[in-house]
Amino acid sequence: MMKPIISPSILSADFGYLARDIEMINRSEAEWVHIDIMDGVFVPNISFGFPVLKYVAKLTDKPLDVHLMIVNPEKFIPEVKALGAHTMNVHYEACTHLHRVIQQIKEAGMQPAVTINPATPVALLQDIIQDVYMVLIMSVNPGFGGQKFIEHSVEKVRELRALIERTGSKALIEVDGGVNLETGARLVEAGADVLVAGNAVFGAPDPEEMIRQLHGHIEYCLFTSVSLYTPDYPVDSRRFLWRLVL
Repeated sequence: MMKPIISPSILSADFGYLARDIEMINRSEAEWVHIDIMDGVFVPNISFGFPVLKYVAKLTDKPLDVHLMIVNPEKFIPEVKALGAHTMNVHYEACTHLHRVIQQIKEAGMQPAVTINPATPVALLQDIIQDVYMVLIMSVNPGFGGQKFIEHSVEKVRELRALIERTGSKALIEVDGGVNLETGARLVEAGADVLVAGNAVFGAPDPEEMIRQLHGHIEYCLFTSVSLYTPDYPVDSRRFLWRLVL
């Protein structure tokens, strides 16, 4: 298993100091920048418009992980391409002709990804899994940050990993929603490749340090195949090993 990619979600950044928070991501160990675009129709909230996103794109050289929580996302392929996006992620539930949209994203020169909501079964991806660069599993209902992690998401990651291996797909698995030190470790153990972290990062006293801790804790869990948060693991041993990791 590869080292997990950390993609901080700027939806949880301080919009009054957005340049400062983007610069923090630039300095950090985070590999990507996650951008959530909401339209108030597909989800009950509105986030960034493209004028703001053009500003964000100028502030970082890190790959932009653009997640469109909107209806008719194919209409905005040129705008997302103009941002220099690495990945354009659309919802399964928002695309009547998903295969066509995936091909259009590829033709525009971006990596195509598809997102499934908590109530959408993994099995529905059977006929598209070999066409996408990545699948995003929502581990909260989309539309707002700071929600409680949906526990069944860990099993969905396992199901998706099994589908990828069975079909020979090379798709990455990304998870968004309620990701922190504890849930992130379990998700990566289940097969996740990319973790979107919003409140866990920007709500921390030291966001850059939290990104480093996410990497450190998860890499430790990959090495040992145990979670430092496992209840039956001795508390004193957890504290000792935590110091070794960090």
